Amino acid sequence: MYLDPAEPSLRSAAAWRVARGALLGAAILLLAACASNTRRPEATYKDSRSSLANLPARAPSGATGTANDVLFRAIALVGTPYRWGGNTPDGGFDCSGLVDYIYRNAAGLMLPHSSREMSQLNGPQVRQMSDLVSGDLVFFGGNSGISHVGVYVGKGRFVHAPNSGGTVRLDDIDGPYWRDHFAFGKRLLD
Repeated sequence: MYLDPAEPSLRSAAAWRVARGALLGAAILLLAACASNTRRPEATYKDSRSSLANLPARAPSGATGTANDVLFRAIALVGTPYRWGGNTPDGGFDCSGLVDYIYRNAAGLMLPHSSREMSQLNGPQVRQMSDLVSGDLVFFGGNSGISHVGVYVGKGRFVHAPNSGGTVRLDDIDGPYWRDHFAFGKRLLD
């Protein structure tokens, strides 16, 4: 199709059609990527799921809007590279830098840059995984105390920056490693 430069309405209509087609194509690719299963085959996954995946999603009673902001911010950062001491999307994250960034930007809370110090913040402790609500901090450790933190998003999943060479990811809180190292949750949004 020849576009006469003197006809701006034709140029903008053609540009809109091209842009609309590109947006539609991008949306289809995004939906296809979200629908792909990079985990175990579906039958195996369903058989090994815990009862946490079937729990209804719950938010803190007095802070549903803030909890939603925390969740959206946390999930949007999945795929960001891990970097020890990192605390920005451009520079990467370690576990506590990720949690501090999420809470600072979504809830206006400044948190310490240490999972141990975060675990000592005021707020109710949640000892049972089944009692966690979306937006709770989740702490992991062993004999030497707290060594890792993430953000619980609901349905048995949490967002965290797990290790060097990895990326921010969404994991099952009751998976073999995490279940064995779960210390407690901390509710800061009530």
